[in-house]
Parts: sequence; structure tokens; C-alpha cells
Amino acid sequence: MNFLVVGLGNPGQEYKHTRHNAGEDLIDLLAINLNTEFRLEKKFLGSHASVSIDKNKIHLLKPNHYMNESGISVNKIKDYLDIRIEDILIMHDELDLPHGTLRFKDSGGHGGHNGLRNIIDQLGTSEFKRLRIGIGHPGKDSDVTNYVLNKQSNKEKEILEDSMRNSMTSLKSVFKGNWQEALLKLHTKEE
Repeated sequence: MNFLVVGLGNPGQEYKHTRHNAGEDLIDLLAINLNTEFRLEKKFLGSHASVSIDKNKIHLLKPNHYMNESGISVNKIKDYLDIRIEDILIMHDELDLPHGTLRFKDSGGHGGHNGLRNIIDQLGTSEFKRLRIGIGHPGKDSDVTNYVLNKQSNKEKEILEDSMRNSMTSLKSVFKGNWQEALLKLHTKEE
């Protein structure tokens, strides 16, 4: 089985490690944990890495587009590698979860997230899996853009990095085809 994991973020140094790039931060950590490295793949319009786990091929992707165009890369790699929609996991920042909380979701709408909106538009479905990375909400909707495009405080960064490190066991369960086990591990406690 081919499995695709996508870490959403905006390209460029000015966006590196901002709240909005939490998905990219997590996929970078995942690549280190799986002992694989990204390399630019023009045919996928992004950076790609892969590794085998229990006879399953896990593909990691960081689109080179801005968040609101990330579906282009996701669709390209899905078609090229013939990956089923249900075997796609999108990791993204989530304003509606408390900071540092990670939660799996089996499918659903975009919830106002422009990256998810574009992926749904490009794939023609919302039936892919998600790993929602809680970044908290600034309180007022008018503050959201500035909030997500700025870096976290050192304390916030530490909390989120701990949660991301603790999610590795759950992610490996997903890659082995154990979705319910992964949900139980991640949602019962922050490992």
C-alpha cells in the first residue's frame, strides 16, 4: 500500500516556524523520526521523501506552493503514485483546537482553512484523513491573519514540539493501517 502524508505550510524563510506552518514543522520532525530526507521533486511540485514500514510505502510531501494552492501538489503526487484518497493524511494548523492539542479526523469540510479548501477542490472530495495541530485562537477574528503568520513564543513552541514528538507512535500506527488504534493512542492522552 502507498500512503501519503502532507505537511502544510507556506514556502520561504519568512514563514518558517510560524503557527500556520505547523503541518510543515510536524512533517519535518516525522522525516527525522523515520530516518528519511526530503528532496525537491519537480514532478510533484514539492519536496518528497519516502520510507517503507511493514510492507507499506510511506510518502511525505511538502508542497512548494503557498498554502491556498497546496492541493495542486497533493493531486499531482496522488495521481503519479496512484494513492487512494483514504490513504492520504493532511497535517495542518487548527485554530479551533487549544494550543498543543493534536487530533486525527477521518474527513470533513475545510473549516475555513484555505489549504484544506484547495485540496478539497483539487481532489474533488473531502474524504481524506487529517491530523489537526492546535495552535489556539487569538480571540478576535480580525487578529487571525496576523496571529497565524507570526512565530510562537518560546513556551508555545516548546509545548507544541512536545506534542508533536509524542504523536510519532500514533502516526506509525496509521502507517501500519491501524487507524482506530492511532486515534485511541492520540486522543486518550497526549502520549
